[in-house]
Amino acid sequence: MNKNILMSACALVTVMLSGCATVADMAGADTATLNASAAQSYNQMVSEARAKNQLDTSSSVYKRVNSVFLRLKPYADQMNQTGQPFQWQLSVFKSNELNAFVAPGGKVVVYTGIVTRLNLTDAEIAAIMGHEMVHALEEHSKSKIGAQALTDLALNIGLSAAGSNVGQLGTAAAQLGSQVGVGLPYSRNLESRADQGGLLLMARAGYNPQAAITLWEKMNKLEGAGGSSFLSTHPSNGQRIEAMRKNLPVAQQIYNQRK
Repeated sequence: MNKNILMSACALVTVMLSGCATVADMAGADTATLNASAAQSYNQMVSEARAKNQLDTSSSVYKRVNSVFLRLKPYADQMNQTGQPFQWQLSVFKSNELNAFVAPGGKVVVYTGIVTRLNLTDAEIAAIMGHEMVHALEEHSKSKIGAQALTDLALNIGLSAAGSNVGQLGTAAAQLGSQVGVGLPYSRNLESRADQGGLLLMARAGYNPQAAITLWEKMNKLEGAGGSSFLSTHPSNGQRIEAMRKNLPVAQQIYNQRK
């Protein structure tokens, strides 16, 4: 690839990761279009998972995750300022991977492994769910896809990242990743925003936001054992936990007012 083109693409990525979604809109990734495209690929991915008996719709893990999802959903809708109503959907995939992700428009995926291997409480599940929902509500994918619409390089990056981060779920999962950036690392700024917003969302739904701290403490312990695909795109470290501790009082006040 021409060096100048590559440098231009990298510069564009840097601009978008600062929070600007203008390029994505100009490239045809406006909110309505992006949500519709994500929904189509998400539904295909779910169909493939169902055909492979990888879709969990009845286990105790599914019931717990779905209960948390349904409890958070109305509060997430109250936070939606995208101008487009979300058609929230949840899928739970049978996998030992420690992973969860969200696609634009409110399409959430949780892997059973992240619940069972970390022995998560419902409040810790809410911390994960709230974090992912805020990524969708703040349209963080739009900050990553402008370059994908402008260079062939972006498609290869998207397919590679999706293949490693959404599991072995077939071509639809890879296509979803290439279209909307699912699995690609968010900037630390966007991660911090999702952390902060997730604390507030779970607190509004009546989950103790302290659980977000214990969740990331559990995730941190995995780093010594090779980490996880979830950690690869959601960096967990002492600075991140410290930042959440600073944001905790506001979320705690919201939670306490509900008691």
